[in-house]
Amino acid sequence: MHKIPLGNSGLEVSEIGIGVWQASSEWGASDEEVVQAVEKSCELGVNLFDTAEGYGKGHSEIVLGRAIAKVGREKVMVATKVFSSHLRYEELQKACRASLTRLGIKQIDLYQIHWPDPWEQIPLKHTMKAMEKLYTEGKIRAIGVSNFAVRDLEEARSCLSKADIVSNQIRYNLLERQVEEEVLPYCKKNGITVLAWSPLGQGALTGKYGPRKLPSEPARANNPLFSKHNLLAANRLVKVLKKIANDHGKTVSQVALNWLARNPIVVPIPGARNATQADQNAHSVGWKMSADEAREVERACEEVKLDYFLR
Repeated sequence: MHKIPLGNSGLEVSEIGIGVWQASSEWGASDEEVVQAVEKSCELGVNLFDTAEGYGKGHSEIVLGRAIAKVGREKVMVATKVFSSHLRYEELQKACRASLTRLGIKQIDLYQIHWPDPWEQIPLKHTMKAMEKLYTEGKIRAIGVSNFAVRDLEEARSCLSKADIVSNQIRYNLLERQVEEEVLPYCKKNGITVLAWSPLGQGALTGKYGPRKLPSEPARANNPLFSKHNLLAANRLVKVLKKIANDHGKTVSQVALNWLARNPIVVPIPGARNATQADQNAHSVGWKMSADEAREVERACEEVKLDYFLR
């Protein structure tokens, strides 16, 4: 598995990672299956695993901790996130200690702010100083953010003096490409790695769902991508992905993930509910679609017209 730099941190991560949100009640995956997914991922060279204290109220971190104990700490780059309700200076310190305990480790490789604070209006300078304190104390190896716009990134970086932000975790997939206008160019210019969450549109890009086959899980059912209108629009793109998949002996999901990973600063972090899905995710990289195929995907994307108002 090819490794790429994580921003300017000096750390290297696999060109595809795994999100561990599945280890929570929102998805219904069993803990043992998620542990097996982590084991299989490590076996195939994946080393980046993303979780958060907000996933299942910390349960996802506990499950990832169990997996780390089985595969060995040296094989895992741990990325976790502090929730936006814990961004006060002292609370953030406590949140980090709690995450370390749940994970069963002494140091977090990448500690991220899950969302900019929309409710408490805590000055970002306090939050970033707390992050920098954790960095200088050695409790974390690198500072990241999640769901930050360019204006948020610039303010956050201006509050740091001994470190810099090395990653921004954002929603990015073939159906939802709004970040390409501002966030992606800014990250590329400033050497910030982009971790793409929901790289398969929570499954809308797998070919599994359609207007006559809607999801039942709450996390998907509440996502506007899964309205009948949007699924019909998405399926026009899925047909193109399926053609490319057949030509390469791959799945639709693998083609959608491969398209994202073509960008050298983007690391997709799809979820994996079991070892089979982990295997499929890992084999999304290590091959290349042709330039003509990539252009074909682009043209199909341009024809997709989503409507977030319709449910």
